[in-house]
Amino acid sequence: MARMTSSVPESSLDPAIAARLKRSPDGLIPAIAQQYDTGEVLMLGWMDDEALHRTLTTGRCTYWSRSRQEYWVKGDTSGHFQHVRSVALDCDADTVLVKVDQVGAACHTGARTCFDADVLLDK
Repeated sequence: MARMTSSVPESSLDPAIAARLKRSPDGLIPAIAQQYDTGEVLMLGWMDDEALHRTLTTGRCTYWSRSRQEYWVKGDTSGHFQHVRSVALDCDADTVLVKVDQVGAACHTGARTCFDADVLLDK
């Protein structure tokens, strides 16, 4: 599927959901992955309408890789799956929160979370 930058790409996403989304100029929304039972913030990825549709319908997190310019399903190559438990939009409809059951590391570095190596403030 070719990516379109200034308009919504073709997708099977429910039109009522698609109409609510506030996307970046490149058609993406940030997607925060959070461990469903502990609240641990695991990672941030990017989704377009099709990635969100796939996430909602398959039960596995699908992201858009900005560097590779392709879809990727978390765990397909690493074995570190994200099984979707719930999906919610924030109040502005410009960010999605995906509560998951994370299997293995969430970070590409092999760490459980992407947010534990460079703590800027910890009171």
